[in-house]
Amino acid sequence: MSAPAGSTAETALEYGLQAEEYDLIMRRLNREPNPLELGLFSVMWSEHCSYKSSRRHLAKFPTAGPRVIQGPGENAGVVDIGDGQAVVFKMESHNHPSFIEPYQGAATGVGGIMRDVFTMGARPIALLNALRFGDPKHPRTRRLVAGVVAGIGGYGNCVGVPTLGGETNFHSGYDGNILVNAMCVGLADAEKIFYSAAPAAGLPVVYFGSKTGRDGIHGATMASAEFDEDSEEKRPTVQVGDPFAEKLLIEATLELMASGAVAAIQDMGAAGLTSSCVEMAGKGDVGIDLDLDRVPQREEGMTAYEMMLSESQERMLAILKPGREADGRRIFAKWGLDAATIGRTTDTGRIVLRHHGAVVCDLPLGPLTADAPLYDRPWVEPPSEAPLDPAGVSPPADWEAAILKLIACPDLSSKRWIWEQYDRHVMADTLADSASGADAGVVRVDGGRKALALTSDCTPRYVAADPFEGGKQAVAEAWRNLTAVGGDPIAVTDNLNFGNPERPQIMGQIVRAIEGMAQACRALDFPVVSGNVSLYNETGGAAIPPTPTVGAVGLIPDHARRAGFASLEAGDTLLLVGESRGEMGSSLYLREILGREEGAPPPVDLAAERRNGDFVRGLIRSGAVRTVHDLSDGGLAIAAAEMALASTIGLTLETAGGLAPHLFLFGEDQGRYLIASAEPSGIIEGAVRAGVTIASVGRAGGDAFEAPSLFSVPLERLRQAHEGWMPAYMAGA
Repeated sequence: MSAPAGSTAETALEYGLQAEEYDLIMRRLNREPNPLELGLFSVMWSEHCSYKSSRRHLAKFPTAGPRVIQGPGENAGVVDIGDGQAVVFKMESHNHPSFIEPYQGAATGVGGIMRDVFTMGARPIALLNALRFGDPKHPRTRRLVAGVVAGIGGYGNCVGVPTLGGETNFHSGYDGNILVNAMCVGLADAEKIFYSAAPAAGLPVVYFGSKTGRDGIHGATMASAEFDEDSEEKRPTVQVGDPFAEKLLIEATLELMASGAVAAIQDMGAAGLTSSCVEMAGKGDVGIDLDLDRVPQREEGMTAYEMMLSESQERMLAILKPGREADGRRIFAKWGLDAATIGRTTDTGRIVLRHHGAVVCDLPLGPLTADAPLYDRPWVEPPSEAPLDPAGVSPPADWEAAILKLIACPDLSSKRWIWEQYDRHVMADTLADSASGADAGVVRVDGGRKALALTSDCTPRYVAADPFEGGKQAVAEAWRNLTAVGGDPIAVTDNLNFGNPERPQIMGQIVRAIEGMAQACRALDFPVVSGNVSLYNETGGAAIPPTPTVGAVGLIPDHARRAGFASLEAGDTLLLVGESRGEMGSSLYLREILGREEGAPPPVDLAAERRNGDFVRGLIRSGAVRTVHDLSDGGLAIAAAEMALASTIGLTLETAGGLAPHLFLFGEDQGRYLIASAEPSGIIEGAVRAGVTIASVGRAGGDAFEAPSLFSVPLERLRQAHEGWMPAYMAGA
């Protein structure tokens, strides 16, 4: 793909620039940009790179804390976990590419998020993903699921980093625009974190990794535009990944860093060579001069435009210290990587590009970076669903059928078909994953006593019903999932997926969801250290359900004192921590059993969330309990059913709290945990002292999941329903 002849306002529109943005470029330069320069502006001013619609509101997040080493603004966030160690993590989207070409779109999403992490000096140790697909009945959904899952597994498995968990939802709102959010977590020495800002002029700029091709050109621009009926034609903007090259790149990058030769480093992600060199020079307040003839190329006759805008994968850009180029060449040769010194930093504050001996671009860096557009888009308060009157929610006509339908519905059914395609135990430090019956993945830190708890959470139907409360709930559920395995929640990354921010109603969703998330993060001492905004997730003017996904990390000081929900034993008493009011608004029971999508989501009481979570975590740390499950979709009935299935033991539930049985069992009240103990009296006494609501709600034993006079489902039948939907669906049954 070459730049069109001429540089006109029409060409700017083709590149995704608005007419007023083109006029702004003309004023900043006091001249007309040439086609290459216009291409650089188009990618650097894209929503994907500039955050021009969201930066004002992202500033509302708390981003500092006693553990935070690096917050937003770098390739990934960095948090101190003690003993001279740091955890490095981030979440990013690859939504548009995965819809157009699901295998490569998802695969390169995994590769890109890993590069964000090891660019900071960390070795990747875990991957997660959050996937949202359309209605299972939609003709494209099955193919998209198969391609995305194969791409995630194909890339992560080959690189050798375990994929521990995530979440998968289905809803017709994603029919025309699926979401593929990938999260990577790495470990680094706290005193050896690497940054992207070029520190001085006169330093060599070194390209290394795979050769540059024509794949992915204008990928960042494509990711910042709505879909339409011609979206299939955008396949050339989807990158092609090579996981084996990524593995070599990881090892070469970490060895180069250990050699002491690196002054600054940046991966070539969205916008490729353009973003990496512009951001490195811009952050360092220097200039950069590149000779594009030196760029390793895998195709003949590439233009300067193609080289600068290509998003070919597995590439890095490093600024080396004086006299260290030979060290770099030795390391790159050892790992079989292409490498070349393609330029130097300067003191001009400009980006100068040369091709075939001529200067083809000469731009000030300010307008491309710090002086890029920043919008305060108009927004309206999004409509919120009214609270649902519990009296209007009828009990199931057939309790057993309702239980089986819920446990087998696409959102709640077992995702074994998915996670069996992921290598979850490579590196030999995985302690809990998708298969192990725990609310968060757990990975040991360097084989020691410490472990990290990892989760990804969002309930889009809550956010659609009330963006502020839904945003709060996404953070609170992530905090709760980390707590449920015994982790201290320490920090958040996010992936904010929304529609077109130029529409005031969509911008209202964005603003209010961010404000809800920010409130929860402050109340729970849960700083946001990295993230990604993915906007324009629309097709034909129909936006996706608002989906602000939260990725979160917790610290477990001693992994011997952790919990899951697969260790229930006969005779255990089930205790419900937290207050039950029978909240049914926007619940799965309402949607799946009664066919209604309505009602305000359950409110999140952040003080109760913290009080209940601290109490449960204390029980885990003291060794008093080891069987814990948080309550979320489907309420108590589904949490108990999942606990029984994971533990392979029956249980009997009792209703409590004076609520109607269906409200008590299926209500989705927040801040609740189901715990099991052979000696419940001491736990109950402790809860009373701590001001925590607690009730005995059942006992383990037998071979059925039951509630007297309501239902009794043989455990094997429950398992068949839970395990059966996804393999049958993917087989076309």
